[in-house]
Amino acid sequence: MKQFVEDLRGRLAANTNPENAEQMARYMKNHFPFFGIKTPQRREIANEFFRETELLKEPFEESFVLALYDQPERECQMVAIDYIVRSLKKLEKSDIDLMHRLLTTKSWWDSVDTLAQKPVGTIVANHPELIAEVIDTWAVSENLWLRRTAIIFQLKYKEQTNEELLYHYIKLNAASKEFFIQKGIGWALREYSKTNPESVRNFIQSHSLAPLSVREGSKHLPKE
Repeated sequence: MKQFVEDLRGRLAANTNPENAEQMARYMKNHFPFFGIKTPQRREIANEFFRETELLKEPFEESFVLALYDQPERECQMVAIDYIVRSLKKLEKSDIDLMHRLLTTKSWWDSVDTLAQKPVGTIVANHPELIAEVIDTWAVSENLWLRRTAIIFQLKYKEQTNEELLYHYIKLNAASKEFFIQKGIGWALREYSKTNPESVRNFIQSHSLAPLSVREGSKHLPKE
């Protein structure tokens, strides 16, 4: 995998844009350095890499993901996540351990939100026993990104949403002062309101939630 990562990193480095890099780092609160490659271009570079190497035709390579995560530039982590998303059908139950590692490494909303909705959402949908085995502990973790993941991993489930579980995790975290928890609660409620608006309305009205969560969660509710 080392050769693949060096190849990919070289392609990204060749498209460095210092002005963009400064703006992107500032937008991300200077948590990470950047090459300065915006998402559409980054995906074009990655797509060409995947076509030429045919890596996506091979079994899922955890080592490729981890090697990209070891790189300093944020685009490398995002390409790793792109690779995971394009490999969803290959993910197995045991890959929840990799997701835990990625969720708690170089964590910020840009990586966590995609990991939560797509690979974590997919793995748990395929292996619902992971709710009791893993996700229940994430919902009360000291790590705010694991808690946010527990709240939002069902975002794409629509009618398959486990409503009782969603509300349980929200209630466990409703008193949190963390912006990303409050926002995650609102996001989860807003998304589920597209499927069951009356349930979400009743939940918001009957529970004490942060104003941010209420505001976000109510955005798509029909006027009474």
